[in-house]
Amino acid sequence: MSALTAPKGSANALHHRTFVFYWLTTWATSFAVQIMSVSVGWEIYDLTRDPAYLGFVGLVQFLPPLLLVLVTGLVADKFNRRFIMGICLLLEAACAAGLLVFTLSKPEHVWPVFVILACLGLARAFYNPAADALAPNLLPKEAIAHGISLNSMSWQIGSIVGPVVGGLLYGLGGAIAYSVAAILIAVSVLFVLLIGKVPQPSRDEETNLQTMLAGFGFIRREKIVLGAISLDLFAVLLGGAVALMPVYARDILHAGPSALGFLRSAPGVGAIAMALWLSKFPIRDHAGIILFGFVAGFGFFSVVFGLSTWLPLSVAALAMMGACDMVSVYVRETLMQLWTPDDVRGRVNAVNRVFIGASNELGEFRAGMVAAWLGAVPAVVVGGIGTMAVAYLWSRWFPQLRTARRLDGRKDG
Repeated sequence: MSALTAPKGSANALHHRTFVFYWLTTWATSFAVQIMSVSVGWEIYDLTRDPAYLGFVGLVQFLPPLLLVLVTGLVADKFNRRFIMGICLLLEAACAAGLLVFTLSKPEHVWPVFVILACLGLARAFYNPAADALAPNLLPKEAIAHGISLNSMSWQIGSIVGPVVGGLLYGLGGAIAYSVAAILIAVSVLFVLLIGKVPQPSRDEETNLQTMLAGFGFIRREKIVLGAISLDLFAVLLGGAVALMPVYARDILHAGPSALGFLRSAPGVGAIAMALWLSKFPIRDHAGIILFGFVAGFGFFSVVFGLSTWLPLSVAALAMMGACDMVSVYVRETLMQLWTPDDVRGRVNAVNRVFIGASNELGEFRAGMVAAWLGAVPAVVVGGIGTMAVAYLWSRWFPQLRTARRLDGRKDG
């Protein structure tokens, strides 16, 4: 059955033409972002030989969504989300072109790169809430869960294959890498145009502090959404082990750079495998209980990874962490999208994006600080135990989230 002939209420997201173009946009942008990220890292380190500059790369891109969280979500709720995506992608294409000009100019200083990255962070700050809020407008409720699993899978594949492709392209020349990224983003703009007009209720709200804070207010009132967002924040904050993978590869597993590559890719492989499973066998009932079970599983396999001194076991544990995280993302994001009214969905997603970014950035900082104080193994093991504790406590503190059942938009039962 094709996307053009599928029934309007089909639960298969790929049966809906507008979502297919949205999904292709995600594919293209995820590859472009990864190619630029890897290429910028290599180029900055080639120019400076100072790893401290690499830390600023993520910070410069994280600050715009953090500082503009009250604005970006409101814009996504008041204006045409597809139009916002298109404008932001044009800005991202300009950033890729700027990086191309930079690398062709035989630079001696790196500060122009950070200006470009700040602009890229600005574009992503407005793009992400608009894109996240648009997806439910493209699908019937029964297809949202499938759409989220497909979208997550595309990002995971981009995070695995993108850095490899980016590294190969940068090996051929920085100009080639940035040109390919710019072309991919230009293709994304075309896909956004092909989505066509999407019905979106007009917003006549007065713009004031109250409307800007409406996303925070809704999250505070709705315990399912608050529980879902805060669960991700604290679970990733405590259970993240990515920052310590180089330490494990060299000092604990006594392996080389190739082992680090296996470790870095293992969570993504596990996440993709689980996303494929969920696309074929979606969660039909008891979504809340499953969510907490897999968050606890994420913490458990973090402990296994932390204690492992055998590379195959470490890779397997990380793959299971990725699989557990995919189930968590699938359930949390679906519940949040179904539970959030369209008129505040942009603002809620803007807050959610900041929380996700904060959990990743602060999680790496926590792991590094605890490792410096206690050692790498205790840092990972304690964090994994903490994640399991969070899963238990949140299941008690947010019973509405624990007892949530269906992910297809129908009533429980």
